[in-house]
Amino acid sequence: MVASGTAIIWMRGELMHFEILIEDASGKLALDSIMGKILGPNEQDHTYKVIPYKGIGRIPKNLRGKTDPQKRILLDRLPRLLRGYGKSFQSFPAVVVVVVDLDNKSGVAFKQEMLDILNNCNPKPTTLFRIAIEEGEAWLMGDRNAVKTAYPHAKDQILNTYVQDSICGTWEMLADVVYPGGVQKLKQLGWPYTGQAKCEWAENIAPHLDVENNQSRSFQVFRDGIRNLM
Repeated sequence: MVASGTAIIWMRGELMHFEILIEDASGKLALDSIMGKILGPNEQDHTYKVIPYKGIGRIPKNLRGKTDPQKRILLDRLPRLLRGYGKSFQSFPAVVVVVVDLDNKSGVAFKQEMLDILNNCNPKPTTLFRIAIEEGEAWLMGDRNAVKTAYPHAKDQILNTYVQDSICGTWEMLADVVYPGGVQKLKQLGWPYTGQAKCEWAENIAPHLDVENNQSRSFQVFRDGIRNLM
């Protein structure tokens, strides 16, 4: 860090903090496994914290309105969160990274809604919005070798029909690939077994992911966005 008069200039290689907000516990498990690989050889120069929420929710119509902090729903709380980060990160080299699933939304319109929240903040935190298409499981499916390493008996005939980052019911397809009895069995069991299974897949597959060669375009955009801000 170099001081020039009253200005402080952060030189290349100095610490950057990434505050990563994600909609569920399985996403946190995956990102905790791969962030070190994304940061690479200079990982020690940076810090990160992955904060999971209990669902994605929806963007409130009143961006200044109050929400129940106990519910911990990501989009419901996003306006308040970004306003808070704008104030607390004013003089700190930090980036807020918001990672959400696209599900069945329009990607362009969804990102614009989140940008509208950011533009309503004063001051605005440095923020990176990243959307997993269709769901976070697409990032796991982006490395077929990682899936097979974690689950040697994964069903190739189903795995090979997956079109990367397609709107196809991604987590359901991954269930049919690796879960005994497939998605039908999981849906019969219901919650919390579905959430537990998603956490198990993230915990088992993510450590084997090759972040340089992951075939998910939405993962590549996330990875490159982080690196560009380092």
